[in-house]
Amino acid sequence: MYSLSDVGRLGGVRHLSTPYIYSKSDVVPDVIQLLSDHIANQIAAGEVIQRPASAVKELLENAIDAGATEIQLIIKDAGKELIQVTDNGKGMSPTDARMSFERHATSKIRNIEDLFKIRTMGFRGEALASIAAVTQVELKTRQAANDAGTRIVIEGTEVKLQEPCAVNPGTTISVKNLFYNVPARRHFLKSATTELRHILDEFTRVALAYPGIGFRLWNNGTEQFHLTQGNLKERVVALLGHSYEKNLVPVEENTDILNIHGFIGKPAAATRTRGMQFFFINGRFIRNAYLNHAVVNAYDGLIEKEAFPFYVLFLEVDPARVDVNVHPTKQEVKFEDDRMMYTYLNSAVKHSLARYNIAPSLDFTLSPEIQQLSSVQLPYTETQRQETQRGYLYNTFSDKDQAHFIERKDSLKRWKDLYEIAKNPIDGSQSAVGSSQFSVNSLQAADDSGSLQGALLSGAETESKGSNGMMLIHGSLLATTVKSGMMLIHIRRAQERIWYERLLTEWNSQNTPSQQVLFPISYEASPQDAILLTEVLADLARIGFDIAPFGQNTFAVQGIPSGLPAGEEKNVLDEVVDHLKHESPDAVNKRTELLLAHMARRLSRNKHAIMQPEGQQGLIDELFACSQPEYAPDGKKVFVMIRKDELEGMLG
Repeated sequence: MYSLSDVGRLGGVRHLSTPYIYSKSDVVPDVIQLLSDHIANQIAAGEVIQRPASAVKELLENAIDAGATEIQLIIKDAGKELIQVTDNGKGMSPTDARMSFERHATSKIRNIEDLFKIRTMGFRGEALASIAAVTQVELKTRQAANDAGTRIVIEGTEVKLQEPCAVNPGTTISVKNLFYNVPARRHFLKSATTELRHILDEFTRVALAYPGIGFRLWNNGTEQFHLTQGNLKERVVALLGHSYEKNLVPVEENTDILNIHGFIGKPAAATRTRGMQFFFINGRFIRNAYLNHAVVNAYDGLIEKEAFPFYVLFLEVDPARVDVNVHPTKQEVKFEDDRMMYTYLNSAVKHSLARYNIAPSLDFTLSPEIQQLSSVQLPYTETQRQETQRGYLYNTFSDKDQAHFIERKDSLKRWKDLYEIAKNPIDGSQSAVGSSQFSVNSLQAADDSGSLQGALLSGAETESKGSNGMMLIHGSLLATTVKSGMMLIHIRRAQERIWYERLLTEWNSQNTPSQQVLFPISYEASPQDAILLTEVLADLARIGFDIAPFGQNTFAVQGIPSGLPAGEEKNVLDEVVDHLKHESPDAVNKRTELLLAHMARRLSRNKHAIMQPEGQQGLIDELFACSQPEYAPDGKKVFVMIRKDELEGMLG
């Protein structure tokens, strides 16, 4: 006999009243099976533990949830060999220590409503189980009330050992040989430098979120960070560098729905590198492009479009208004009302910029020079008040219709004569005379010919068109005639192509000139960026930079490429670091081209070279001497040809 489900499996449901006898040849083998716990844990580990930094994040968050005030992180070989986290938290009992490695085991959730009241870090109950599935784990833990602790050794979800041990109160967990039993996953890990940078990213986010906790980081036996307990400003400076100390603007806004506090950077602290932007929702780091736009929009008009402002902002909101359970890494969240969050955040940032005199505003109470004037410091007497009321200015602005009558002041009676002199200068500059003459001639031509367009074209040709048949348009385009019609050249892209090929020739000949600076320029980077910059110092030297490490996360720029405008060296380094952060794995071989393209972009910002006809002709000659004159290094077109018949077609 077969069940109804069996009939469906064997080729469709027949009417139950219809008799049918199945033969053995009709039976299809079962193919759906339950996964073993071991394989299921490894699949879950693929979502939660993607690289060593993922394990670091989960272990640090567990230590914070345990109430630790001191946390120590030790890594070896960028976390591939060892990740060890030691905390002085409340520890675990022997039973809890064993249960913590089971899937979906958590102390945070009791019913479904608890999912909407979460204020802790780890609550999914998957972290330790996922880590144990792909590593060799050793756990030592003890509660302060117990005399002995517990030691557990697990390899690939299999418990090898559980025994009492002597250990300090708190927990120490060691994760060894990540992905030892999944060689394919280990093969796809990046270089030690890249993995270390990701670990530092996670460490920075956790340490920023909890300045009241002391952190220490050891990398291959060397202490990288020793962060003592303190306030948020001290933690920002200790983690990201002393250059931020004088560029922090506090943000503090409290409302019934949302509380915002933290720091934003002054416009001078904006860089061309992303990564110095930190959002925390209820103490948890998140990524949100919508909220980021709210902050960037508040800086409109204060920083360049290519720059990114610095900020470390904490948003406290009712957990019921935000869903943190939408992504395995919990770095993406959903808000109940996105627009409200955007408006509050944008207004808070704008308010702070105005309050601390960053955005344009008039607030004399913040100027110590004005506050120290005697007129402000000395008391105001009745005698002074009477003298003021008898004064000329007081009467002028007090009497009706008198504010405009300023000729009562003898020294200003001849102001009309000054106006006449300014209107018709006797010894004016040639540019002023030329401008006035152009206006008069244009109007005269319009009057004589009855055509204002003819006058305007005549004037435009006089000002813009040179004797060499070229015309400069809006300072960014160059038009010139050719046999078949007209050619329109994008000046900046043409300069980029010229500089790129010039730099490429110098690179291949290994003879790039470097201009030594009189005083070395200090360039301070975050720990993550310093690792990337160290990796490409040799390449930068080959394009003309003379840079040497100068203390922790600081570099001394002693030489710059010849022709690089003053002050552009920091922008070039920012762009290089930003590219290295986001380059794809197969882009290492193209790194040289990208370095040269960044340099060419900075060197090409010379508008004065094409203001004269000689410079315009030189630009065209150099462009068409290039091996690829049609496209800029970024692939955009440099010039376009417009045939004569196309021009005539435009005019009908």
